[in-house]
Amino acid sequence: MPFLVFLSGAIVISLSGVLAPGPVTAATIGQGNNSPHAGAWIAVGHGIVEFPLMILLAFGIGRFFASAWLKTSLGILGGLVLLYMAVGLLRGIVRPSGGSSFFSGSPLLAGILLTLGSPFFFVWWATVGAALILQSWAFGLAGFVVLCIAHWLCDFLWGYFLSALSYAGGHFFGKWFQRAVFGACGLALLVFGGWFLYNAASSLLA
Repeated sequence: MPFLVFLSGAIVISLSGVLAPGPVTAATIGQGNNSPHAGAWIAVGHGIVEFPLMILLAFGIGRFFASAWLKTSLGILGGLVLLYMAVGLLRGIVRPSGGSSFFSGSPLLAGILLTLGSPFFFVWWATVGAALILQSWAFGLAGFVVLCIAHWLCDFLWGYFLSALSYAGGHFFGKWFQRAVFGACGLALLVFGGWFLYNAASSLLA
């Protein structure tokens, strides 16, 4: 298989995960009201976790990240982080210039914690991502490096686009737009946080 064909397929697969609505998307849109560059920094935080993980997976430890106990632990951690962020965003409905006081000042930290707290992120890399990494090694170290960069660039460009769009909308439409964004994103994070905790509790009780 030619390298460009493999890379094109890998990018499409990566985008299918990047474009899917999720906690990172909601946080990016919410923080975009404060800075058009928030999505870029969230992507950098995401990459701080993702690049080492890709390297570890290249050395064949994917089964560890798919283990039941790790998914349960991450589900609990991720659910609590998302609920905390949701409360901060919902408070922003009353004070639209703020948002989550902790995460609004550190999109980089938000990217790191949201990534670490997502069990689905690790499961995706332990399954679909691991398969892509295995295929990339058919093209040597250069193929693996290009795959890692291309995948992360999908996160970076999409996140940057979302936060810039949110920032432009907030400044064009005013505070009512900010309140609507904070409300929608806050409710989304509440749902995701509750979902994470429910899945984790179900695993413990199974």
